[in-house]
Amino acid sequence: MKTSPLCRRSLLAVTPALLAAPAVPLVTSPAVAQEAAGWPNRPIRIVVPFAAGGASDVSTRVLSQKLAELLGQPVVVENRPGAGGTTATDYVAKAPGDGYTFIMASVSTTALALGLYSKLPYDPVKDLAPVAPAVLAPIGIAVRKDLGASTLQEFIALLKANPGKFTYGSAGNGSSGHISCVAFLQKTGTQAIHVPYRGSGPVFNDLLAGHVDFTADVPGLMKPHVETGALKALVMATEQRSSVLPEVPTSAEAGLPGYKAYSWFGLFAPPATSPAVIDRLAKAVDTALRDPHVIARLDRDMGLPPFHDYTPARFATFLREEIDYWVPIVKASGARAD
Repeated sequence: MKTSPLCRRSLLAVTPALLAAPAVPLVTSPAVAQEAAGWPNRPIRIVVPFAAGGASDVSTRVLSQKLAELLGQPVVVENRPGAGGTTATDYVAKAPGDGYTFIMASVSTTALALGLYSKLPYDPVKDLAPVAPAVLAPIGIAVRKDLGASTLQEFIALLKANPGKFTYGSAGNGSSGHISCVAFLQKTGTQAIHVPYRGSGPVFNDLLAGHVDFTADVPGLMKPHVETGALKALVMATEQRSSVLPEVPTSAEAGLPGYKAYSWFGLFAPPATSPAVIDRLAKAVDTALRDPHVIARLDRDMGLPPFHDYTPARFATFLREEIDYWVPIVKASGARAD
């Protein structure tokens, strides 16, 4: 099994430098530049395959505002939740390649989906044209405040004493949060009931209301609720602590070494989209992700470090490596989404 490129670079050392690999020149030929010169001449749509309020939604909205400035046209974010993000991904995979519809896909709707669905309606490699990765999303576990666990080890003991009693919410079947919880339960030899939602926003609403007991998600979504005491963050499944929640221990510090979880979000286009348009949008994304305000919102406020220096070709290679890494893990876990 191939080693994920993220694992080879000390998986989830959450700093922008982690993702700023040696620069790859973004060279455009005169012919390609001329082909994209008239694009865009109307609003662009980025489909987010989860409900509003989640990390993919919020980070896409931050990025879209800067892209609108750079491209001179509105960039509209459209939420299309359902089936763990695969419904919207399939919709964009089959959309016209006119350069005005894109999707903010993720590790869950590409690499994880291939291992979770026996009949995925699209091929992430053949039916999606990679544009550019956006952000890395480290993942941690948070529980409701009155669960009776203040540390990860207390939580594990609680789960072991009550097999199948507790529930966890995720953004959908096959989402990164779902697989992160499955991996956690398998590693600790515990059981809990999965409750799938249509995005992270609804998960946190029900977690705060006490309808589910825990979740796995990005630190930026946990932070406001941890600060008010409504939730308790027990662990970040990373090798370094998150700058957003620096008081939360890593897996090794919490007594569960080897437990790692992450996601990422990236832009893809329908396969018939002009390479010239894809190339121009990729450059705009790279420029946007270097803007100090964008970096502050994504990395400092949400704990989502941006990717830098990715051409569409490099992103395509990254996707294939992620598929090679994750599909065997998902299949070995026994998790299914259909």
